[in-house]
Amino acid sequence: MAAIRTQAEHEPIARVLPLLTVPHLDREFDYLVSTEQSDDAQPGVRVRVRFHGRLVDAFVLERRSDTDHTGKLGWLDRVISPEPVLTPEIRRLADAVAARYAGTRADVLRLAIPPRHARVEKQTAEPLPPVEVGPVDGAPWTAYNRGEQFLAALADGRAARAVWQALPGESWPERLADAAATAVRAGRGVLVIVPDQRDIDAVHAATVKLVDETRVAALSAGLGPAQRYRRWLSVLRGDTRVVIGTRSAVFAPVADLGLVMVWDDGDDTLSEPRAPYPHAREVAMLRAHQLRCAALIGGFARTAEAQALVRSGWAHDLVALRPTVRAASPRVVALDDSGFEQERDPAARTARLPSMALQAARKALAAGAPVLVQVPRRGYVPALACARCRTVARCRHCTGPLSLPERDAPGAVCRWCGRQDLALRCARCGSDAVRAVVVGARRTAEELGRAFAGTTVVTSGGDAIVARVPAQPALVVATPGAEPVADGGYGAALLLDSWALLGRQDLRAAEDTLRRWMAASALVRNRGDGGVVAVVADSTIPTVQSLIRWDPVGHAEAELDARSEVGLPPASHMAAIDGTSEAVHALLDTAGLPDSAVTLGPVDLPVGARRPPGLPPETPVIRMLVRVPRSAGLELASALRKATAVLSARHDVAAVRIQIDPLHIG
Repeated sequence: MAAIRTQAEHEPIARVLPLLTVPHLDREFDYLVSTEQSDDAQPGVRVRVRFHGRLVDAFVLERRSDTDHTGKLGWLDRVISPEPVLTPEIRRLADAVAARYAGTRADVLRLAIPPRHARVEKQTAEPLPPVEVGPVDGAPWTAYNRGEQFLAALADGRAARAVWQALPGESWPERLADAAATAVRAGRGVLVIVPDQRDIDAVHAATVKLVDETRVAALSAGLGPAQRYRRWLSVLRGDTRVVIGTRSAVFAPVADLGLVMVWDDGDDTLSEPRAPYPHAREVAMLRAHQLRCAALIGGFARTAEAQALVRSGWAHDLVALRPTVRAASPRVVALDDSGFEQERDPAARTARLPSMALQAARKALAAGAPVLVQVPRRGYVPALACARCRTVARCRHCTGPLSLPERDAPGAVCRWCGRQDLALRCARCGSDAVRAVVVGARRTAEELGRAFAGTTVVTSGGDAIVARVPAQPALVVATPGAEPVADGGYGAALLLDSWALLGRQDLRAAEDTLRRWMAASALVRNRGDGGVVAVVADSTIPTVQSLIRWDPVGHAEAELDARSEVGLPPASHMAAIDGTSEAVHALLDTAGLPDSAVTLGPVDLPVGARRPPGLPPETPVIRMLVRVPRSAGLELASALRKATAVLSARHDVAAVRIQIDPLHIG
């Protein structure tokens, strides 16, 4: 016989948010709290409730004495844990992110709060001594205009916001550690968001030199469930003062947050691939705005979005003077910097390794320094085409690009589905001859090994990333983002296959190319020490000119102006809506779009874009774009969010995927 429940004497009603996957149920529901549950069922804790006959997880949002529900209330099934994991600050941030990206709060909270680990939660941590912070040397920040003032503002607890242009050769992890230690000394918490594990390790190593290691936590997807939850709980309970992590760490519940920092915000990995697809930079800036705390966006290059923050006055510039930049940067040479060289080497424009690049490499190797060779693609031959008509070779099963994984591979392999094709034949002209469209890092290493006989060749990329190389002659072939750090810096860098980066049909192709080039070039010695960067591209291209002048700010300004002229983000807000034609048009018909909205499309789903979940592979999918001015961004997101809920409740059309300001539009 079931025990008779009695409701709690004080505030017997819990308003909860069930973690449901359907948009039309993204709202609060009231449940009765029993006397036995009352002490534990506090705002922020995880509970389980019965919803439409099944048990679902939920968060308690508040306790109340009354309800606006006219029917009979059900009971909380149980309190999963008395730990208040949903803090008021993170709840407010989740609401803002859901509103900004036309998503549901349940989806945001799944990103923000890691799964519970019961054994870890029950463990009690030892009391920690007061925070110890070592002395901060602010001298390196004096190289940047207003750098000293920025650190002084952090020391005073003021909400200074800046976009920082790091000098080439700068030890950026140490500069971020300086800023973090300054904020911790002022009694505030710090959050540092970086693209990958290598960056986490670098910033963590620099930070623990200044801040007690017990007060610094690194959060990343690579940690196991128990370790990640243990570190996350230490943040929640106020034991950790500095959190360093990848994109999901932007939601970490840092107590008394005083400084949010994002490094290399143009990196694709900072964009969440799960609904509602938020970008870590935007979430960090939302958080800084809500809490009125300091913020810093840093990088060797600069995105148009970061430049828009400067132009709007929300943040100010932290850049060095031109003489300082010139002294710190390597000498950059492009294909036609010298007409004399072009006359001596008439094939330079078509050669993959023209003489000017080979000469720069030989000179650096002769001086005893390693040489960095950046190749846009990993693998051996990552893309193939018909040798007769140049049609790109694609998989007959999924239309993915075909590649050669090894020199002696028996056949081509699809990079999407992994199927092997042993008998290639062009679908257009029938030819069985193929050619390489893009040469990968391993093939490049083979070519360089023949050109520089007797020189050590090191490859870094994919799952085999090399962290550091010694200061001795070697050719280091790396893909973007996998470049090892060289002791003493590289003597030269060769930036190959520039057309593969600049020729992409992508809104951010030029911006992303300059970011990758500058990240590699920043590892090269300065021009005073003989450092040279050879970029195999026409020097008249604006992106190449920005690299030669080392002017990422000017490039970001031009990029922002160009996008403003044609109404593209960040000058406007844009929603990409993917789904069947019937579902997309039903959504747009249901949504009361702002008067300023401009609809573009429909077009076929871009090659490489993920299909909306739940659709059969043979179902045609289209993409529709909706553009509004920046002032109408929240209005557009709200209209799409409400329309999604209406269609979800009707169950008469397939689900669609909505992405606000996606990284890749077409």
